[in-house]
Amino acid sequence: MNRAIEVSGSFHIGQIVVHRRFGYRGVIYDVDPRFMLSDEWYDRVALSRPPKDLPWYHVLVDNLDSPTYVSERNLESAKGYEPIRHPLIERYFALFNGSSYQPLNLRN
Repeated sequence: MNRAIEVSGSFHIGQIVVHRRFGYRGVIYDVDPRFMLSDEWYDRVALSRPPKDLPWYHVLVDNLDSPTYVSERNLESAKGYEPIRHPLIERYFALFNGSSYQPLNLRN
């Protein structure tokens, strides 16, 4: 997990983002250099057909219990920095500094 050390994408672990199409806010907790799930998942869920060869992000969504997987194309930086409310926040992050989250350990 936490392959972000090897990935150069537009966003980083701990950054608060907004989904461009659906408007939800979340925090990035991991990054894949390219799409890493199954073709079946992509065909069923990624209806806008974002590129598979660019980074994809694991995101804890504000006020939801489950994480999501989002292509770089569908994310933008959040303009506000309210904390994200998600039951897994403490599993991945040490603290919220007012604008982003500090990961517990990038080498997990």
